[in-house]
Amino acid sequence: MKDYDHRMHTAEHILNQTMMRMFGCNRAFASHIERRKSKCDYRFNRTLTTDEEKDLELRVNEVIAWNLAVAYEMVTYDEAAERYNLDRLPDEAIDEEHLRIVHVGEYDACPCIGDHVNETNEIGTFHLISTSFDDGVLRVRFKLS
Repeated sequence: MKDYDHRMHTAEHILNQTMMRMFGCNRAFASHIERRKSKCDYRFNRTLTTDEEKDLELRVNEVIAWNLAVAYEMVTYDEAAERYNLDRLPDEAIDEEHLRIVHVGEYDACPCIGDHVNETNEIGTFHLISTSFDDGVLRVRFKLS
């Protein structure tokens, strides 16, 4: 990713967990994370209402404001496979049969090789730019300030 941003990437983790909690969906199956704006694609069955979009933005910003610590742990591949979906895990994530799990406080945990902030207050403010729905895919576009 040429314009990769660790603040955006950590926001993606929070967005994913918030989507899961609000709508019962899985984490994004595809994402494009850049410094200026980013997007995440979710398997979904409809568009979001304006009120749902506002609530999503509010909830992500609430989690950011909690100033959660971002920490890492190494677990065996087998343990990770029992606890997490490993479908999007790149090959380089496996280090001697261990995977790095990123924890955003107690709010989110998932396998990840990317760079992150140390605490969520470093992210800034999450702005939901737009959402769109097409053929079973909900796209969420966002930026930070």
